[in-house]
Amino acid sequence: MPQHRSTIDDVLSLCKRRGFAYPSGEIYGGTGAWDYGPLGVALKEAIQRQWWRAMVQLREDVVGLDSSVVLPAAVWRASGHVDAYTAPVLECERCHDVAAVPELRQAAGEEGLRLDAIPCRACGAMGSWVEASPVTRLVSTRLGAGAAGGEAHYLRPELAQGAFLNFANVVTTSRRRLPFGIAQAGKAFRNELSPGAFPFRTHEFERLELAYFVEPGAAAGWHDYWVEQRREWYVRLGVDPARLRRTERPADDLAHFATRGTTLEYHYGDPEAEWGELERIADRSDDDLARHSHASGADLRYYDQRTGERYIPHVVEPVAGLTRAFMAFLVDAYAEDEAPTTRGGVEQRVVLRLHPLLAPVKVAVLPLSRHADLSPLAADLADRLRRHWMVETDDAQAIGRRYRRQDEIGTPYCVTVDFHTIGDRSVTVRDRDTMRQERVGLDALEGYLAERLVGC
Repeated sequence: MPQHRSTIDDVLSLCKRRGFAYPSGEIYGGTGAWDYGPLGVALKEAIQRQWWRAMVQLREDVVGLDSSVVLPAAVWRASGHVDAYTAPVLECERCHDVAAVPELRQAAGEEGLRLDAIPCRACGAMGSWVEASPVTRLVSTRLGAGAAGGEAHYLRPELAQGAFLNFANVVTTSRRRLPFGIAQAGKAFRNELSPGAFPFRTHEFERLELAYFVEPGAAAGWHDYWVEQRREWYVRLGVDPARLRRTERPADDLAHFATRGTTLEYHYGDPEAEWGELERIADRSDDDLARHSHASGADLRYYDQRTGERYIPHVVEPVAGLTRAFMAFLVDAYAEDEAPTTRGGVEQRVVLRLHPLLAPVKVAVLPLSRHADLSPLAADLADRLRRHWMVETDDAQAIGRRYRRQDEIGTPYCVTVDFHTIGDRSVTVRDRDTMRQERVGLDALEGYLAERLVGC
């Protein structure tokens, strides 16, 4: 069957149409951010759950942490973010709007223009760019009733500082020995001067982070280990390996805390589309713990019982963008093919071939029609299956239309309750990918689905 590789526009249209994501504040003109609808929340939660399972549940050397979103400015001064987490900008002489230098240069290069031929996005003026002081990318806030006169706090641009501040606590309370990791999942924030298309370069975003602490001199080997582990994770969950690649970051493109960086990139959209960053694995050396130890006066050295030495561990950090993974899984799963109709013909269908572990809805229960004998049976069956899986019911329009709707949101199995069900207590189970249908007894249905939805 012919298949169609999606573009990001295809997937964005599907996201809005089917309730995966909506432009935030759209009725007021939008904010450049996105809100996640019922299906989007379920997909994000499934991705995060599979990340947590792989990084924490299945490993003896990693523990979890949920650290504060807001931290005092002193933390970010010590970490180097106040001085280094900035963006070079140019200012429009006419209206004083600012634009990030890298985005301006990229736009100029793509259009074959000189930088002074790029118009100001605010007023449209040409050739009006002048140098300006770098702009911080930290988002500030003030806390407390007397906050107007207090010191600024910052919303975290990364989760890692919470792991570093709690390093000694975790070692003591969970009796960790090197190598070990601290995993976190949560929101982070940054001032983004040039917000990109969903889900790139947003002010508010979600990160899946691991700070993996190792002995000095061991980081290189662990760095390569985590690059491969993270690549395999995406492939196991259905990403085409041909659409993944790893690139080493040049020294002038590393964060201020990193001595090495490897990026896992995904080929979004059509063949001519550029590769986009999906996850970054960084070698942070001992920079963070050393900085906080010096600034706070706390002893953050690790005592190695094997050698009797005390030293500052080095950190290897795999960091995934949850919303970028969200988009990559959708793009990779999106396809268009042909499906048979009830009249013997064929029609085009959109289908999300999501891995069952990620599918927002695992099973759809569909009564053949709205009928006094079928609807109660379908409702009771759906309630029974909900004890094990996310289940949706739908009785509007013809059964073929309902199959298409479930294909479009990635539901692996549809269970149809028909008039034969009343007599022989069996239902029709339809497979999303093959569209094959099989008759299964009601008493055997949960076991049948469990064999096909392992881990769901």
